[in-house]
Amino acid sequence: MESTQQDGRRQTSTERRRRELLEAAERIVLRDGPGASMNAIAAEAGITKPILYRHFGDKGGLYRALAVRHTNALLAGLRAALDAPVLRRDRVEATLDTYLVAIETRPQVYRFLMHPADEENPAESGFDVGRHSAPLLRRLGEELAEVIRERLDLGPDGEEKARVWGHGIVGMMHAAGDWWLRERPCSREQLVQHLTDLLWGQLAAVKDRADGPGF
Repeated sequence: MESTQQDGRRQTSTERRRRELLEAAERIVLRDGPGASMNAIAAEAGITKPILYRHFGDKGGLYRALAVRHTNALLAGLRAALDAPVLRRDRVEATLDTYLVAIETRPQVYRFLMHPADEENPAESGFDVGRHSAPLLRRLGEELAEVIRERLDLGPDGEEKARVWGHGIVGMMHAAGDWWLRERPCSREQLVQHLTDLLWGQLAAVKDRADGPGF
């Protein structure tokens, strides 16, 4: 019993320390963006780089931990927008706006996650941008597909269509948001309207599921 309690305390202490290190990493990412280095993060946390590696393995491990942290927060916001008690088009607009607000308000974090720049030679360090950012987008696509599948009656091939739509919408949001964040050709509100107009043709035509919460 005592051993179990000690194990529990050690696990809690490790999780707390890991959270503190992620918060230190986030502060450096907010300051330095894609150029955030393991040396700077270790210094911010008041530890040596080998200790930081002990917790996360390498920069890729730290990246994945930060990606999970921010993806969870983004998904919570997207779900809240999708579940708001308003008209379907308003929910589509709110969902797109939630994503764009997230990347607009924390552009350095977004660039670190989507456009990381390793301080070492990427070919030698093994830090592959696509290998680390692609799972984040796939997870968003699968989560959105699940929401679409639950809320819309897409017929006998509904599961397949929901996944296509989920990943397609996420791909559109990512590509358009990335371009918009770099060039700012229009306001965020205008971009939301344009993207909603693009999506609205099919979404307006599909009925809600009779046994689901509706979209």
